[in-house]
Amino acid sequence: MNVVDRVRLGLAVGVAKAITAMVRLLGLGAASVLPGAISRRFHPRLLSLLCEQVKQGVILVVGTNGKTTTSLLLRTILEDQNYQVAHNETGANLINGLVTALLGNTNLIGTLTADYAILEVDENIVPLLLKDCQPRVILALNLFRDQLDRYGEVDAISQRWQKEIATLSPNTVIILNGDDPPLCYLGQQLNQKVRYFGLSEPKLYLEEIPHAVDSIYCPSCGHPLNYQGVYLSHLGDYSCEKCGFKKSKLALNSEDWPQILIGVYNKYNTLAAGLVAQELNVEKAAIFKTVKNFKAAFGRAEELTINGKHVRILLSKNPVGMNETIRAVSDIKKTGQSSTTLLVLNDRIPDGTDVSWIWDVDTEPLVKLGGNLVVSGDRTYDMALRLKYSQETSTEQNSCVKLIVKEDLKEAIETAFNLTGEEETLHIVPTYSAMLEVRGMLTGRQIL
Repeated sequence: MNVVDRVRLGLAVGVAKAITAMVRLLGLGAASVLPGAISRRFHPRLLSLLCEQVKQGVILVVGTNGKTTTSLLLRTILEDQNYQVAHNETGANLINGLVTALLGNTNLIGTLTADYAILEVDENIVPLLLKDCQPRVILALNLFRDQLDRYGEVDAISQRWQKEIATLSPNTVIILNGDDPPLCYLGQQLNQKVRYFGLSEPKLYLEEIPHAVDSIYCPSCGHPLNYQGVYLSHLGDYSCEKCGFKKSKLALNSEDWPQILIGVYNKYNTLAAGLVAQELNVEKAAIFKTVKNFKAAFGRAEELTINGKHVRILLSKNPVGMNETIRAVSDIKKTGQSSTTLLVLNDRIPDGTDVSWIWDVDTEPLVKLGGNLVVSGDRTYDMALRLKYSQETSTEQNSCVKLIVKEDLKEAIETAFNLTGEEETLHIVPTYSAMLEVRGMLTGRQIL
């Protein structure tokens, strides 16, 4: 780094730290984006200069679902090994958010002190980011439909990723979900070292392919894939009878691994973080120890005790995510430990303005089990209508579900609390902005 770069970097750091202090002092938020946005004006290569300083390397975590939970688990594993880790923990995953996170780990002259940087990255900016960052590891979790108004279809995203990743150094390690056909195919086209994680537990197969399925056709030839079984959405054990494309060999045996939190999706998150940690030479025993003591990120199966009652918040922002949430909640309802679920649907920019995706969600299992379903949010009546249709089509004669519609979120939360027994868990299923609102009301403070 030459003298001019060093001076401009120091100036950018000074401005960023001043803005961060001011925003937090005035109680305007966590300052997770603005410092990066302004400081980038002082140096066009700011992101590149920061990434180059990370001692052990940058780890990019990409995918539709699970980025925050997986990143936090990986960060915790590394910190338990006494590494210093920079991480955009607030979930600000566009360029300005990434820059802000890295700047937060620099001293006053712009020297970055982190051993590793774990950056959760929005699917759409991966090609842009790779022009300024040469990562040590890229971890791709999955690709599902999410905010079609912004991203487009999953095949288009995987093709853009493949084009840019192919230009990276051969020393970059690519870790992919082998159960996801487009990602598996992507890995098979690369020259870098590629390792795969996934499930090897047929007992977890779904009884049928869900409506929210995104990619059941061969990414090589377009022929329908032959599935031995699916774990969620289009993730499963598959092969193509026409061209011979098949699932790559997995690096881990999932049956040997414990998992964080609840749900099949969190088994994937555990395996993903664990495989990256092993690639970074962390011992398996150390990884297991961290997994067993892991606490959820805010809103991601996070558990709270409010006024003596147990609450679990399960962020759900797309068809696959909500289907898996319903699957996990239904399993708990069957044990008699939960009778009330609060669903909160918003349509703001962080959520995606198109809420038609709720019609791809299999809400029927939740309705069939009965109990109380409280609905709120900006699109209260859209969610209520979806559940009403599930009620009408339910074949369970003994299903007794009570659908309660509350436009006012505070009133909805109070109603759900009153309906939850002392020994039960209240499950709250919100979209992203709704999760921030709900959590702010429950804890008395906002996250961002």
